[in-house]
Amino acid sequence: MTSKSPAPLIGLTLDSEQPGGYSKFPWYALRQNYCSAVSQSGGVPLVLPHEPGAVARYVELLDGLIVTGGAFDVDPALFGAEAKHASVTTKDARTQFEWAILKGMLAANKPVFGICGGQQLLNVVLGGTLIQHIPDAVPDALAHEQPNPRDQAGHEVRIAPGSRLHAIVGAETLPVNSAHHQAVAQVAPGAACNAVAPDGVIEGIEHPDYRFCIGVQWHPEFFISQGDRALYAAFIAEAARS
Repeated sequence: MTSKSPAPLIGLTLDSEQPGGYSKFPWYALRQNYCSAVSQSGGVPLVLPHEPGAVARYVELLDGLIVTGGAFDVDPALFGAEAKHASVTTKDARTQFEWAILKGMLAANKPVFGICGGQQLLNVVLGGTLIQHIPDAVPDALAHEQPNPRDQAGHEVRIAPGSRLHAIVGAETLPVNSAHHQAVAQVAPGAACNAVAPDGVIEGIEHPDYRFCIGVQWHPEFFISQGDRALYAAFIAEAARS
């Protein structure tokens, strides 16, 4: 009898909050379905405190990395912007940690998956830029901060033919849930856009030089479509090969 390969260990980045609400001291946060989506797809989720000194060890241990979203923005200085839009708020310690672990995982060619703000940071780490505030930059933009619940679709995206994302989801379009005011502006060198909203906003990127390097602007951890499930399954399957 052959032994079954162990389930891959998947790191998930945490959000950080200031004192108030849950605790009178600084605290971490992560929606449960980020972890349950990994478990249901065959992986073992491991949340990652923002400890810069632990990055090398995390990279050594992990089979894959998910950079999650959050209610904050990438510092425009990181992609060469001279001014910061009034709507931009940053969490510098979180971004510093996520930048370091993304660089480490990419250097090790281990699978990385960016979700919402994680996709934006992935594009910047790879050398791309961002739109700082969609309503000011995109004429007749959709409501990318959708008013309906996040476990429902807010709009559709068109999947780029020939992209790895297209091969994974097996569909020309997907219904997606949307919760962002920033987006990819210039796709990073060597990377490609793999999904676009009806208003032209870039909703996904991928980089073919890595084993698995995909970012999406929506929240597939809610599994609102079979495409979302397929995307998680493909990521976990690649991580299992580590």
